[in-house]
Amino acid sequence: MHILCYPRIMDKFVVYHSSFSIIEKPDIFHGRTNTDFGQGFYVSRNKDFSLRWAKARKNEVSYINVYELDPNELNILNLQRDENWFSYIFDNRSRVNDLYKDYDLIIGPIANDTIYDTFGIITSGILSKQEAMKLLMIGPSYEQIVLKSQKAADHLEFRSYITLSYEEAISYRDLVLKEQEAYQKQFTEVMKAF
Repeated sequence: MHILCYPRIMDKFVVYHSSFSIIEKPDIFHGRTNTDFGQGFYVSRNKDFSLRWAKARKNEVSYINVYELDPNELNILNLQRDENWFSYIFDNRSRVNDLYKDYDLIIGPIANDTIYDTFGIITSGILSKQEAMKLLMIGPSYEQIVLKSQKAADHLEFRSYITLSYEEAISYRDLVLKEQEAYQKQFTEVMKAF
């Protein structure tokens, strides 16, 4: 685990958030609490990732909101794909108290369990935590950033948005489905070893 504390000087960077709305002023308290890094406003530095995860509804457009984030003077936690990351996600999804709720910004990998609810399998007793962690280590590693405090939201400046038609959003989702097929094969191979 790597912790950054202010006043370290860092460059501003561009982040993206997909939504059915244009969001100029994000609300960090909107949304579920049982997500990977707890409640907050989730963004990514990876534009392609944001396009691929844009939601699609017939006769509706999707938006990729574009922001500039100034990380200076923010209390930042950087997580890696390791046991601390795994435990933090498990606790958040299990609705245990958010261990890192006092950070302004948390940066780390997304848990690759969109096809199989790996954390649900743990709570059912089918897999141990060690086995589940092996499953979460396969597949691509995409970074997510969550703004956990109003201070972090105040360091986020809306720049523009990208509009995606339903058809465009579906074409990007097709890329995700192909990636999920490859992940499913890897998942099956790892499960056979248990």
